[in-house]
Amino acid sequence: MKWTGNGMLDRTIWIGCMALMGLLFYGCGDSAEDRPPNILWITSEDNSPLLGAYGDEYADTPHLDRLAEQGTIYTNAYATSPVCAPSRFTLITGTYANRMGTENMRSTFPIPKEIRFFPKYLREAGYHTTNNRKKDYNTIDQPDAWDESSGEAHYRDRAENQPFFHVRNITISHESSLHDPIDTLIHDPEKAPVPPYHPKTPTVKRDWAHYYDEVSRMDARVGKILNELEASGEADNTIVFYYGDHGGAMPGSKRFMNQRGLSIPLIVYMPPRYEHLAPDEKQNDRLVSFVDFSATVLSLAGIDPPDFMDGKPFLGEHAVPPREYVHTYRARMDERYDLVRAVHDKEMMYVRNYMPQRIYGQHLWYLWKAPSMRSWEQEYKEGTLNEIQRQFFESKPVEELYDLSEDPYTVHNLASDPEYEDDLKRLRKKNARWVREQGDLGFIPEGIIDSLRGDQTLYEAVREKGVPIETIIETAEMASRGEKKYMDELAERLSHEDPSVRFWAAMGMAIGHEHAGGYIGLLKERSEDPVGTVRVAAAEALYASDRKETAFTIMDDALDHPEDHVKLQVLNLLESIRPDPIPEELMNHLQRLADTYEGRDGSGNYVFRASNWLVEGNK
Repeated sequence: MKWTGNGMLDRTIWIGCMALMGLLFYGCGDSAEDRPPNILWITSEDNSPLLGAYGDEYADTPHLDRLAEQGTIYTNAYATSPVCAPSRFTLITGTYANRMGTENMRSTFPIPKEIRFFPKYLREAGYHTTNNRKKDYNTIDQPDAWDESSGEAHYRDRAENQPFFHVRNITISHESSLHDPIDTLIHDPEKAPVPPYHPKTPTVKRDWAHYYDEVSRMDARVGKILNELEASGEADNTIVFYYGDHGGAMPGSKRFMNQRGLSIPLIVYMPPRYEHLAPDEKQNDRLVSFVDFSATVLSLAGIDPPDFMDGKPFLGEHAVPPREYVHTYRARMDERYDLVRAVHDKEMMYVRNYMPQRIYGQHLWYLWKAPSMRSWEQEYKEGTLNEIQRQFFESKPVEELYDLSEDPYTVHNLASDPEYEDDLKRLRKKNARWVREQGDLGFIPEGIIDSLRGDQTLYEAVREKGVPIETIIETAEMASRGEKKYMDELAERLSHEDPSVRFWAAMGMAIGHEHAGGYIGLLKERSEDPVGTVRVAAAEALYASDRKETAFTIMDDALDHPEDHVKLQVLNLLESIRPDPIPEELMNHLQRLADTYEGRDGSGNYVFRASNWLVEGNK
């Protein structure tokens, strides 16, 4: 065979080979048993289940409603994270991002070689795999998973009779659509179903109407994709998935660990020849997680999912009984740090906040581009919001508990209600066990990761170097509660050999600062810690304990640290103490930092956003 310079088979010979493989793959028969299905994924961005098929009377989504009528609608489907890149990592690998150390937004950490993007298994089984076009997998790419990934990638380019797996990404409903000037609206803003956590300002109502307009435009694109499939003659051979890549674009949904940020629409259509693979119910309340999607596609193709996958198939030859719980997570979103885990069954949702001193609504440059976000904040500053609407801008509790059937917007926290104590304890225990079983790497601060892993993946480095991940998690659990009974133990852990343990011990002193007065000397010792992220955590504790001058000195020094995430940690701390005044010398340092980082990519872009925001806000 002739090889090209880049190591690929000459296309003509390759197509001939694949045509032969297709004949071998199918055999001579044409029954459902002989013919493996094509599989089409249609993904829309930033979509909660705001569709007519889900009972939303304000929505205008005829194409998806029709698909739902012909297929199965899943009423309990969830992203693993309320933002795209970490969730897309899980979709492409079938593993939890927090187990692999890839849960922070737009990280590029590598993963172990045995963790392969799942379309590779389909290629090896004879499938033509194409992605059109977004990847955003939050790790180093594996381009050999695809025959083609581009804006032109299409299943029409496969060999004759070759089965295909094709992904079509629709970006129309992405939150960036809220940033566009609005000339006309299809939906009436006065009829918009504004949720209880938003104020009903003209701007908020207009953005809700505009967002529903974008969902309608997205639905029209779905219709074109399905019509194209029909015209190709492959509709009878193709299983179709439609799903949103996480919760909706409107403020307080995407990025946030609640039902509106995590719940997604999922519709699966099985053509008649594959009806034997479909569930019995047209509306299926089975719990489904993104972590199950890749294993399910492999199962539908007759492939046994690899052992490394955390997810389990919910359809196909290798389908397993329904899961009892869904686990979700969030860490840094763009320039803002937070650490949250959640678990829920069909009835109750439990949320665990490990940084409760950070408000939900930390300022994010991209989120604040939405007019409705700015309107919501303005109403808060003017004191016009009710208790539910204010929650976004105020401190978080350590634990949250919601009754999903009674509270679909997850705004009424039941964690302190004695009636729900058994549910609280059950789900708290389930979450604590799960993060330990995962060896949850999200508890290691980003400012430590690169020095820890060296040339390895974080997953491998933690295991080979004996990093005490369970002790780190335990320390974070104690720290986040901020209770007096944990202070002596946290004080002892301030000198632990592991820097992540020291970080969380110092954070515990910051969160429980009213009980930390007797440990100021130990915190000052940590200001000389060899690890920058620990020094900044000590500065936060000292600031909270009213040692502001010492804290500002530590912060000023840390802004020169070579690790961007240490600088970003300082900037997050400074943002959290506003409107307290920042010393002029430190403000000058922030201005220099903003000037230096302007125009940078990656973590440098986040440093610029956070420093520039502080500078502009203090003028």
